[in-house]
Amino acid sequence: MRREEILRKAEGYINGPRAKDYGDSHTNHLRVARLWSVILGQDVTVDQVYLCLVQLKVSRLIETPDHEDSWIDICGYAALGGEE
Repeated sequence: MRREEILRKAEGYINGPRAKDYGDSHTNHLRVARLWSVILGQDVTVDQVYLCLVQLKVSRLIETPDHEDSWIDICGYAALGGEE
């Protein structure tokens, strides 16, 4: 897959059906941060949620480096994190 297609797909994911399914990305990831804060017993920020989600995808790519969806998701999380 070419880089332009990866970026288009990532943009489609974060601004398309996933946005409709899960609501506003900041609100959703703030909810994740609050839940993780309870579980971990320390404050977690939305920025940290994005960083952790990127690392989750990196971990998966170590096992399966040709899994295109993980590369696309990293781009999406990076865009959302950069927006914070």
